[in-house]
Amino acid sequence: MVAGEGSVDRCLTDDEVRRIVRDGLAPLAIDGRRVLAIIPDGTRTMPVPMLFGVLQELLGDRVAALDYLVALGTHPVLTDRQLTRLVGRPVVNGQVGRTRVLNHQWDVSSTFVTLGTIPSREIADLTCGLLAEDVDVSVNRLILDYDHLLICGPVFPHEVAGFSGGNKYFFPGIGGSHIIDATHWLGALVTSAAVIGRSRTPVRAVIDRAAGFIDRPTTSLSFVVTHEGVAGLYVGAVQPAWRAAADLSARKHVVQVKAPFRRALAVMPEMYADLWTAAKGMYKLEPAVADGGEVIIYAPHITEVSYTHGSILDEIGYHCCPFFLADWERFRSYPRAVLAHSTHVKGRGCYDAKRGIETPRINVTLATGIPRERCQRINLAYLDPASIRIEDWAGREQDGELLVRRAGEMLYRLEQDD
Repeated sequence: MVAGEGSVDRCLTDDEVRRIVRDGLAPLAIDGRRVLAIIPDGTRTMPVPMLFGVLQELLGDRVAALDYLVALGTHPVLTDRQLTRLVGRPVVNGQVGRTRVLNHQWDVSSTFVTLGTIPSREIADLTCGLLAEDVDVSVNRLILDYDHLLICGPVFPHEVAGFSGGNKYFFPGIGGSHIIDATHWLGALVTSAAVIGRSRTPVRAVIDRAAGFIDRPTTSLSFVVTHEGVAGLYVGAVQPAWRAAADLSARKHVVQVKAPFRRALAVMPEMYADLWTAAKGMYKLEPAVADGGEVIIYAPHITEVSYTHGSILDEIGYHCCPFFLADWERFRSYPRAVLAHSTHVKGRGCYDAKRGIETPRINVTLATGIPRERCQRINLAYLDPASIRIEDWAGREQDGELLVRRAGEMLYRLEQDD
């Protein structure tokens, strides 16, 4: 059973959110038990401070422990100051009173436990033959210290899984490198444009299968949010709660356009600190841009390609998937999640190996604080952000130019592609 409601026309009040959480958690057999809430970092629009307060109020006296784990994937770990901003309470040495607020240490192998392996034949079935390899299912071993898990996060169209949320908070949220690499590369093979904003995808199938190895009871608090507020919240078993949120997200977060745009300016908010995260401006606009068109990622505050993977991206650059496949022996040793990010940013394209000519479907230009020379090195175009006047882009849809003032979460897609 799922407790929840949502609407494309209005936001839920704080009291309505509290009621839904209360109704969804009331039946759980968690009295006197240890509970771990898995939450997003600051790169997602999500009312974490409000949720933190509601959970502390509703569960603080019921459970033996209520701790929080930030599902970083491979994002940088958060300082106490950043954790304080995230949860809206002073975090000192990773704690708020007796409550722990923990980072997922994705780069420390000793923090993982391997729960099992999905055999290659099953992977082949789940992916329609795109992948055929054994996939080890490793996850943060902290979950074994708790009796019940809460997945607390928003659901948006997503470039790898189709929609974020649900079991994605396990993989890649707190998952090991093998399954992160496998699922992200699978997403690259399918292509972001074919996956994003779709509930049933090969990547989601693998993620859900991997989650079957987790033997702790899990409840999902699946939010549908915009920067205006909470449009929907569904609390209950992971799959039905996530599906209800994904259905609402498909109506709330997808903008249908009648004709493709020649150019699009994606103005990225400051919650995206590097290109690795701000690339969502490309992912969410690519389906609505015409062949030969351009997406400009405007983010003067960004000065780094990736705080965790920048050196690798300096080596491999940004390319379409056929470029890497044409010389796989050269690139197969690189982390496939990084290769996948590269292809998602570059978008669809083709590569003539004999002539060494790569032809992307559309062009990606960075109007950021990343210097021209580095943009050239990583195979992306450069535009001086000072040359852009955002208001000059306003109201030019009839001229084939789209302005998205707060890009990264709303998906733009052609009506015929829905």
